[in-house]
Amino acid sequence: MEFILLVICISILFLTSFLFTLTYHKLIPSYGKLPPGPTPLPVIGNLLHFCKQPDQAHQAMADLAKIYGSVMSLKLGMTNLVIISSPDTAREALQNKDAAVSARWVPDSPHALNHHEVSIAWLSSSSPLWKNLRTIVTSHLMSARCLDMTRTIRQEKSRELMTYFHENSGKSIRLSLPLFGAMLNLISTLLISEDVLDLGSDSTQDFKELVTSTLEEIGKQNVSDFYPFLRALDLQARRCITKVYLERLYNYFDGIITRRLTGVEQMKENSADFLDSLLKLHSDSKLDLRTIKGLLTDLFVAGTETTSITIEWAMAELLRNPSVMLKARAELKEKIGSKQVEETDIPKLPYLNAIIKEAMRLHPAGPLMLPHKVTEAGVEIGGFTLPKDARVMLNVWAIGRDSTAWSEPDIFMPERFLLREVDFRSQNFEFIPFGSGKRLCPGLPLAVKTIPLILASMLHEFEWRLPDGIRHSDVDLNDRFGTSLALATPLHAVPLPVIATD
Repeated sequence: MEFILLVICISILFLTSFLFTLTYHKLIPSYGKLPPGPTPLPVIGNLLHFCKQPDQAHQAMADLAKIYGSVMSLKLGMTNLVIISSPDTAREALQNKDAAVSARWVPDSPHALNHHEVSIAWLSSSSPLWKNLRTIVTSHLMSARCLDMTRTIRQEKSRELMTYFHENSGKSIRLSLPLFGAMLNLISTLLISEDVLDLGSDSTQDFKELVTSTLEEIGKQNVSDFYPFLRALDLQARRCITKVYLERLYNYFDGIITRRLTGVEQMKENSADFLDSLLKLHSDSKLDLRTIKGLLTDLFVAGTETTSITIEWAMAELLRNPSVMLKARAELKEKIGSKQVEETDIPKLPYLNAIIKEAMRLHPAGPLMLPHKVTEAGVEIGGFTLPKDARVMLNVWAIGRDSTAWSEPDIFMPERFLLREVDFRSQNFEFIPFGSGKRLCPGLPLAVKTIPLILASMLHEFEWRLPDGIRHSDVDLNDRFGTSLALATPLHAVPLPVIATD
C-alpha cells in the first residue's frame, strides 16, 4: 500500500509540475501586472506559506502583506489566491468592483450532497436562487417587522442563559458551551420553534457537536482545493466526512418538515415561524424541499458559532481588562438600575456597544471571510490585475489592525468607538466584521440585537471572576483560525450574582 501511494505521489508531482509551469507562465501575458507575492516553488507554489501554520493563516497572511502589500497573490498548488489587507483596497474590491468579485469560490467539501447548489453561503451572487434566498431571509426573518415580532424570543433565550449562570454561580464555567447552546436554541426557536439543547444537560450535546463539526470540516485545508483534478479522488475524505454531517442535518430537518406537512406538528394560530413561511412558499411552488433543508442547514451552522464566539471574545477582553468591565457595569447600573436588561435598553448603553465593536475589530469571527471569486478578466485592484477565476480573500483581521486606520491598533480600547462614528453596515471599510457589498452577512440585523442583549445581561447580573490562581494578565488572547476565529484556550470564568432577579 505504501508503495502504491508513493507511485501516486510521484505521478502527481510530475503532472502538476508540468501543469504548473504551463498555466503559471501563461498568466503573465494574459493578465498583465499581477499582484506581488512570494516566489512560488514548482508544484506546490506557496503552499508552505499558507499551510505551515493553518490555525494562524490570518496572521501569516498579514505578515506577508507587510512585505508584499495590501493586494498580494499566492500560488496554491494549481490555484491562484489574492489576499486583500487594507481598508482602501477592501473598499475598491467590495464597493467599486463588487460585481466582478462578489461570486463565490467554492471549496470541495460543500460539494457533498451538492449542497453548494442550494446554499445561500456558496451560491454565486448572480444566481437567481441566491437572490431569492437572500430576499426570503431578509423579508421573513431579518426585516425590522420580523425582528420586532421575535424580540420576546431573544429576551427569553437570554433569560434562560442567565438562569443557567445563576444555577452555576460560584463555579468555573467554560463560557463557550452555554453561549453556543443559548445561540443554537435561539436560532432553532426562530426557525423551527423548538430548542435543540438543554443548557444544563451533557446528554443533549450531540446536535452542538454536529453543527460545530460541520463548520470545522468545511474550514479544513483540502488538497483537492489546491489541485482540482484530484477532487474525484477525495484523498483526505473531506467531502465524504462533510457528506455524513450534512446528511444528519438534512435528515433532522426532513423529519420536522414531514411532521409539519402531514399535520402531526402544527404551529399555533398567529405564531408561525420561519419554517412555516418556507413551507408556504413551497406550497405555492416557489421553493423546493431540498432548498429549504439546505437553507435551514446554513442558518444553523453559520448563525450560531459566530455570535457566541463574539460574546466569548468580548468577555475574554473584559476579564483581561477589569477597569473596562467596571466601567461597563457602572454604565449599566446608571442607565438600567436593578431591573433586568431588555433589548430596548441597548441604545442607552454607548460604552457597552463600543466594547462589542472593539472586540469585533480585534477578533472578527470570520478573519478571512468566505472566499470570493474573480468572474471577469482584467479586473484591477490597487493597480494590479487579478487573474480571472482567482480566489479572493479579505483579511478582515489585518484590516481591523491597520495602523493607518487605527491608532495603537493592537490595544483593546473601546473608547475609540465613542470618538468616531463607525457602524456595522460596511460604510467604514476599516471595520467590516460582517463583510460588505453583495456578500454582506444576511444575519447582521439579528446579531447586532442579540450580542449586546446577552453581554449586557451577563455584566449586569453577575460579577465575573477568573478561576482561582489565574490573574487578569493570564487570560490567553491567542486565537485559532478555522472557518471562525476561536480562542486557542477556551475561556473559563466564575459568575457571582450581584442583583436580585424577578
